[in-house]
Amino acid sequence: MPRKTVLVTGASRGIGKAIAVKFAKKGYNVAISCVHREDRLLQTQKEIESFQVPCLAYKGDMGDMKCCEELYGKIKTQFGGVDVLVNNAGISYIGLLQDMTCEDWEKMLCTNLTSVFNCCKLSIPYMLQQKQGKIINISSVWGVVGASCETAYSATKGGINALTKALAKELAPSNIQVNAVACGAIDTEMNQWMEEDDLIALVEEIPSGRLGKAEEVADLVYHLGYKESYLTGQVIGLDGGWI
Repeated sequence: MPRKTVLVTGASRGIGKAIAVKFAKKGYNVAISCVHREDRLLQTQKEIESFQVPCLAYKGDMGDMKCCEELYGKIKTQFGGVDVLVNNAGISYIGLLQDMTCEDWEKMLCTNLTSVFNCCKLSIPYMLQQKQGKIINISSVWGVVGASCETAYSATKGGINALTKALAKELAPSNIQVNAVACGAIDTEMNQWMEEDDLIALVEEIPSGRLGKAEEVADLVYHLGYKESYLTGQVIGLDGGWI
């Protein structure tokens, strides 16, 4: 049986890295991308290859279609195509909407939402040809309920949730499943800006009494990418009962 291929965007650290490593452990070909920290991306690649699977690492902006087309060209040459797409690339912005610049807004939309469109668009033809495929979008609880001082971030994640539900309906007749994981507070570098008192207060709000782990997100994503064929169009909360 030929080895399947997973693409994980934003995989140099945190959730993306954990997901890529999880699929590597399960024997998948792995393609990973990031836009800034190539040194970390190459470290992730080395770790993935330690599981005796091939890994393609690409530095480029998934919000830029030209970069995406270049990456997908490399994937086609090396692996054939993408069987499982994990759209994880994303940035955050903390601050009042009135203080946000138009440039920051455009960057947020491009990085968090346009990247999902680009990668889905380029993944679908191969999945149709294979008569199967999985798309998993990494979202946030703020895309469901919204967060004060994270308006733009909430808007992009809400967009991902809506895209997930709509695209799932579009692709279900072709045996391609599309789901999203709405993460709560996960213990990654993205949350390390918080003061200790704020972090303690946050954990007290979470019924499970702790932050989530990147590996727990990876376990759920792998499960969605591996075998659930009737589950599609869902935004699955992973937040310890927080929201």
